[in-house]
Amino acid sequence: MLNPRNNFDQDMSSHSVSGKISDFSTKDSILRSTSSMTESVNYPDQVFINAAKIFQGIYRKKPPDRILVNYGSDIELSATEFKDERSQRWSYELAFNSLKYQDLLETILLVSGFYHSQPLPDEMTSLVVVMLYDFQFRKFQPRYISNKDDIIEEVQEVEKLLESYKTKLAAAFAKCRIKYAAPTIEYILPETVRKQEQRAFTLPIYAWINTAKASITEVFNTLKREGFTQIDSPSELDGYTYCMDQHCQDLLIFPPHLKGEFSNMEMVINYQLLLQDKSHSLAAHSVKALLNMDDDIIVASPYPGYTIAHISVLSSQFSCNIYVCGVKSESREEEMLDLFRNMECRNIKMLKESFTDLDPSDPRLQKAKIILLLPRCSGSGTSDPVEFILNEHGDTALLQDLSQGYVSADRLNDLAKQQLSELNHAMKFNKVQAIVYCTCSIYPEENENIISQALQFKVEGIKGQPYRNQTICSIGC
Repeated sequence: MLNPRNNFDQDMSSHSVSGKISDFSTKDSILRSTSSMTESVNYPDQVFINAAKIFQGIYRKKPPDRILVNYGSDIELSATEFKDERSQRWSYELAFNSLKYQDLLETILLVSGFYHSQPLPDEMTSLVVVMLYDFQFRKFQPRYISNKDDIIEEVQEVEKLLESYKTKLAAAFAKCRIKYAAPTIEYILPETVRKQEQRAFTLPIYAWINTAKASITEVFNTLKREGFTQIDSPSELDGYTYCMDQHCQDLLIFPPHLKGEFSNMEMVINYQLLLQDKSHSLAAHSVKALLNMDDDIIVASPYPGYTIAHISVLSSQFSCNIYVCGVKSESREEEMLDLFRNMECRNIKMLKESFTDLDPSDPRLQKAKIILLLPRCSGSGTSDPVEFILNEHGDTALLQDLSQGYVSADRLNDLAKQQLSELNHAMKFNKVQAIVYCTCSIYPEENENIISQALQFKVEGIKGQPYRNQTICSIGC
């Protein structure tokens, strides 16, 4: 944790998600377990349509001499329609998984003869690809449709064509696995992507307690009634167990295999227990450790909402306001206000201005002593790229890079420029005494390099004490 301020010394915290990732490359059983434990879902037709639209916007375009299949023109697609958050996540997961295997799926369509024999327009290729990925994941078994009212003609057409070719498609997949000496298709992925999937499978679940709605004791008692046992160490996590985090006193740790069960847990539905990676809890606690009774806080971005709410809960005993920048649309403002009302957070104020457009002399912000920067970043340190994109409203184009296990130099450079711009602007607030900087990136270009450049930044006409760097690193994003 950050040390409290002394004698008006000014701190800058760089909180980046980094750390050593265990090398599972020799542990084939873990990779097989990862595949077998992935949720198998009978997706409704609308999810396939949404996934195809997402895939159409992020698939990797190739030079003319390397194009295997055509995806039609890049005309603007109609907006995706998500029934609920689960449907949205399913759609993005299906699109991202198809993107990871794009080259393989295109090869299968050609080797099996499907691509050149079916009378489908190029505009439907994205739908074919995402449905083919799901079809092979189901081991070419029929899909059960629970609600006949949800049927979409295009999806039914593609599904019938794929089923009519299932023998040839399965044979094509087998040939590719033999070619690459791969026991499963996961082995065809780049090693960095496989390690990311393995890490996602083995990382524990983190959940912070919303003490505005339930005390820590009440949460412990509820968990006990539901069959959970509290243990002392994360190394002992197994079955229905949990333990306290050693750094954040309101943070609980659960075994990774329970992730699918939390969506139906009453404490999660009622916002008493919030599932979120540890990195954001550390950011919230870092802000709280630097807070004095009458200090206000500026949060430079409206995402993720859970992190803003966590800071509000932690600062509820202080006489402070939290100013959230960049809430431009009325729909986003209402969405956030509804979330905060449900979580009983009452000291949050919305600002339409982007952070870099804020005037440091703005009279509303003269009591602000801490700035939290959660800039857009590459997400290279996250174990779940889809969750990162959805929760932090990241650029979906990042999924192209994350599907291959790296971030392009051009994209990294663009992100770093924006991050430095925000950090330099934060240092123009001469009454601010601490800046907490948090990314989900493992790259120095987005972390220590940015801070080193910012520490050399001199604001013309503003006199203030120099910042010093104090870094917190963690894993768990």
